[in-house]
Amino acid sequence: MNKSVLIALTLTACTAVSPVSIAGTVPSSTHAIKMSSFNLSSQKWQNRVLLVFAPSVDNHSYQQQMQLFNQHQNGFTDRDLVLVQVLATDKSYANGQLIDESSAANLRNRFGVDKENFRVILVGKDGGVKRQDTTPVKATAIFEQIDAMPMRQQEIQGRGRK
Repeated sequence: MNKSVLIALTLTACTAVSPVSIAGTVPSSTHAIKMSSFNLSSQKWQNRVLLVFAPSVDNHSYQQQMQLFNQHQNGFTDRDLVLVQVLATDKSYANGQLIDESSAANLRNRFGVDKENFRVILVGKDGGVKRQDTTPVKATAIFEQIDAMPMRQQEIQGRGRK
């Protein structure tokens, strides 16, 4: 799969960092692409964050991971899950929105992930690391873990009452 097709399949053109689709389109080239910072602490108590670290979009593990997530857009949205792709030699994104290099570097430093390494890290709404994987992981496995969390159980019950 070539680089532009992979990017087109995995990124969305959202303007705010909120749970949205995994599969989407690359931001329109007719508008200037806005680069923003991404601060993990601003997500606390609002969203869960799924960080995918990789050397580049050409990395085999990264490509596998994005394919595993591709058909699970609703699962990400339902679980308030923000996907952050932290790439060493390519642009990094939070739910399809370009984030600056210093934000990506801060995330690498905070979680101790070298530029050559692939890693998937789930951060809960409380800001704590809930899961770390060094190989691609199925979205359903992540969803099952989230669904077993007490806070998620409360969310499900709360939505059921409405």
